[in-house]
Amino acid sequence: MDHTPTQQTVIRQVGVLQAFQWLVLGMRDLTELRWVSLAHGLVLTLFGAVITCIAHDRFWLLAGALSGFLFMAPVMAASLYALSRDLENKEPIAWKTIWRTWSRWQNSHHDKRSNDYWCMVQFGLLLAIAATGWVLTSAALITLLSPVPIHSPVDFLRFVVDAKEGWLFEMWLALGGVMAAPIFASSVVTMPLLVDRRISLLQAVLLSWGVVLKNPLPMAAWAAVLLVMTLLGLCSLLLGLIFVVPLLGHASWHAYRDLIDTNHLPPRQMDAYVVDIPALR
Repeated sequence: MDHTPTQQTVIRQVGVLQAFQWLVLGMRDLTELRWVSLAHGLVLTLFGAVITCIAHDRFWLLAGALSGFLFMAPVMAASLYALSRDLENKEPIAWKTIWRTWSRWQNSHHDKRSNDYWCMVQFGLLLAIAATGWVLTSAALITLLSPVPIHSPVDFLRFVVDAKEGWLFEMWLALGGVMAAPIFASSVVTMPLLVDRRISLLQAVLLSWGVVLKNPLPMAAWAAVLLVMTLLGLCSLLLGLIFVVPLLGHASWHAYRDLIDTNHLPPRQMDAYVVDIPALR
């Protein structure tokens, strides 16, 4: 009887404090890779600075951009996972790893119509839709319940965060938590898995949910670490993201490697172009 990859894959249990070990390993990779890794954080910081300059007085545009960054971070870190994999396999590290990841990720496939061919694009689109849904839902909540219109970040801090009456800010945070939880569960190991192994998007997401269900407390701790580190990066005038983005990207790779055993799954070779050749008739 055949078994699906999700049935064959072993999901491991880890300790509650394992998240800090992943940070240590991520720091090790960052120290080894240096500017090859830090370039990711620099690019995203510059992009964030441009968005902030354009939308600094347009709260919902700024909120949408920042939400999109947070939701899309697992996809944007794809080449960081590949770099950590190369280090793990003791392969030569070069800038071509980054180019290969973004330009040839679809080369290891059986068929362009197969489930795994467009999986990374599909996952990115799903995260973008989720980010848009959060911004629209958040805007509807605050527009309905705020005593005054919110047009700028200052308005949000004054009339929502620092409001003396009501529970609007607490409701906004609770709504964010409810919407973020399934997104986190769907993405905690999905993108490293898609980069590393040839697997369909649905199978990868199911494995990610399995990881969270088997390790609820460690995953809650890991989510808290991701949130705190990201907020520190954002609150440092975005400069902290130069360091935070590659650190969390490399740490997420080690989280993936700790949490699931995927040795039975076919690897996604970025260099090879593999297709099925139909039989001649």
